[in-house]
Amino acid sequence: MTHRNAPLSVEGRRRLVQRCQNRPIAHVAAEMGISRACASKWVNRHRRHGDLGLLDRSSTPHRQPTATDAAVVVRIEDLRRTYKWAAARIAFELQVEGIVISRRTVSRHLAALGLSRRRFIDPDGAANRQPRRIVARRPGHMIHVDVKKVGRIPDGGGWRAHGRGSEEAKDANRHKRTKGRGGYVYLHSAVDGHTRLAYTEALDNEKAVTAVAFLHRARIWFAAHGITRIERVVTDNGACYRAGAFARALLGSRHQRIAPYTPRHNGKVERYNRIISEEFLYARTWTSEKQRADALAVWNIHYNYHRPHGAVGGRPPAARVQHGVTNVTASYS
Repeated sequence: MTHRNAPLSVEGRRRLVQRCQNRPIAHVAAEMGISRACASKWVNRHRRHGDLGLLDRSSTPHRQPTATDAAVVVRIEDLRRTYKWAAARIAFELQVEGIVISRRTVSRHLAALGLSRRRFIDPDGAANRQPRRIVARRPGHMIHVDVKKVGRIPDGGGWRAHGRGSEEAKDANRHKRTKGRGGYVYLHSAVDGHTRLAYTEALDNEKAVTAVAFLHRARIWFAAHGITRIERVVTDNGACYRAGAFARALLGSRHQRIAPYTPRHNGKVERYNRIISEEFLYARTWTSEKQRADALAVWNIHYNYHRPHGAVGGRPPAARVQHGVTNVTASYS
């Protein structure tokens, strides 16, 4: 297979052979920017095999003394199709049978056979495992909590407001070099898994004491919307959520930490973080961090009381709660 910097394609090799029929090979090679040995190779291949000789050949060596025996490959395929075992289990079973082979070698052969995914085993391509949906049965059953870190906006706006290379952007860069980086703002969010009600605050850090204080304020906010009992608090494995102070602040609620490196287990608040990024954080140009922080309160009202949500049947999340609040403005700007 020709690479993107190859001087000759298949058509180029054909033109090379045609030119070499009545001209010296060295002259044609210099004209086409290749060595004489390369030109001679393609001319000789064309003399022996015709146009087929101009095609790329496999780089696989003719002899492979350490290659896996064909019978072992057949056994790997049979175990995979029959028992749907993973590569580690297949390697273990082969070692029991007296065949020494590594898990990585089994994985390589499964990929070559087209059996690396379990859904490839069935003729119709159906998945063998159905994903389990995490469903909250009632308000307060699951409260998903997470922190999103965003860059702090300098006064007057950053490069998003004035463009890269502008004087304002250069001043911001000089400020970073002399006085340190602008820092970050930490958006602490809590989302009710049943109603999709969301409460967000912009705080200065993600320490345990900050997360505990946010949880208490979120509990009060949910209580004002009729969610007085929180049965389960779902978080990731961040340091602030593993602290003993956070465990004591649950007040009888069950703390459920997701599996490491599995953010989909906390998917409702992760999806909310994406919504707030697309529709609030980067939906317009902000000129200061205070301006964005003040607009966050308006965003909370907009999301909970005005924005249609697909999981709530096209209605806002507040439509699912039985007890509303009376201190929410009906319109926003």
